[in-house]
Amino acid sequence: MTAKMRFAELATVAGIGVAGISAVRRAMSGQRSEDDEALNRWLVVTVLRSPDEVVADGALPAPLRELGDLVEVQVRPAPGDKGTELAARLTRHEPASAFARLEGKDPRQRVRVALREAKSLLEVGEIVHPDAPATTHPGPLGRLLSRATHIAQGEGRL
Repeated sequence: MTAKMRFAELATVAGIGVAGISAVRRAMSGQRSEDDEALNRWLVVTVLRSPDEVVADGALPAPLRELGDLVEVQVRPAPGDKGTELAARLTRHEPASAFARLEGKDPRQRVRVALREAKSLLEVGEIVHPDAPATTHPGPLGRLLSRATHIAQGEGRL
């Protein structure tokens, strides 16, 4: 490994570490993030199926059904006749710490994952996951990338 590559790897790890420390400090100081204020927001995916196919026999897709009373679910036709909107939101407002989000234990992450999995099941017939392993790099950067890929399933846009 060249010195330039090693420096780039160390700079990346240091940058991620600084971001993590900032998140922990914010969580410990009691500051509320924008996400905590939006706990009751609807998360929505568009499924390329009719509403009758999405809620076949009156039953929600398995990933959402498994969440039980943790979520409220709405099924409605998508605008422009482009399939069905499948929306879900938490019924209980549980503030999540930065630690819970980093560990993948934030209930909002479970809702995002369930929506993605439901969409995948309805459109493809199976749950599609990213290729594993995410990296073949054995060092700390490789482990960090694998962990980030795992956590990313419950974060971000739907």
